[in-house]
Amino acid sequence: MNARRARTTIVLAGFALVAGACGGSQPTSNPPSPQPVASSPSPVPSPSPVPSPSAEVVADPAPVVEGQPYRPDLPPPEDFVPVIDNPYMPFITGTRTVFEGVSDGQRERNVVVVTDRTKVILGVTTTVVHDQVFSANGDLAEDTFDWYAQDRFGNVWYFGEDTAEYANGKVSSTTGSWEAGVDGAQPGVVMLAQPTVGESYHQEFLKGEAEDVGTVVALDESVTVPYGSLDQILVTEDTTPLEPQILEHKFYAPGIGVVMERVLRGGQEVSRLVSYTPPS
Repeated sequence: MNARRARTTIVLAGFALVAGACGGSQPTSNPPSPQPVASSPSPVPSPSPVPSPSAEVVADPAPVVEGQPYRPDLPPPEDFVPVIDNPYMPFITGTRTVFEGVSDGQRERNVVVVTDRTKVILGVTTTVVHDQVFSANGDLAEDTFDWYAQDRFGNVWYFGEDTAEYANGKVSSTTGSWEAGVDGAQPGVVMLAQPTVGESYHQEFLKGEAEDVGTVVALDESVTVPYGSLDQILVTEDTTPLEPQILEHKFYAPGIGVVMERVLRGGQEVSRLVSYTPPS
């Protein structure tokens, strides 16, 4: 999730850039199922039910406060649930998504699988998501295990990653790895329970290493990717003070999660979803 990996691990099936204008109305609490184009190789799934947060929910538990140090409002371990089913970031065990395209001028393929493994971090049982990037010739370029958990209000928290880059079949770098609670690292939120346009939040935090920030910029966009044509798209703008020249937009479809990522400034990378396989 750090800026380096956001530019190199998620990649495009072609060079075409697709993005809708950032604007629209907030989705209802139960957004309709997005409809795929006729040529889509598999049907777009119906969105997961939208969580019904209690009145206690903190609208933004990982706020960006100008001039103030980051202090996440992390719930206690007992306030986390075993299944990540936020409609815009459902990480259900067995789900497999594939992105293809170009990054740093090279064609790549990104495969993301929600495993049945867990890891306890700061007392919270997190879900392990396996994210692999392959080069055009099929060689493994990056191998990452990400750790996520959802609180009972519906916020999806990010607790860190164990990542390794490969060159000639060997690990060349583990830069970008971090774990909440270790060396001052703190968890962030990668998807809010109740996204609101203009809301900014810390996605991760390790001083000088992982400082990504997300801002909700649209809630009702449409986008076309190789997988299909999708509506009710949530769009975020992602930045990091570590690389202020980089500006990226991410597109999330209800019931699927990320379907496209596009660097608008500081690079020309863009990724699009080509395959989505829910648990059998």
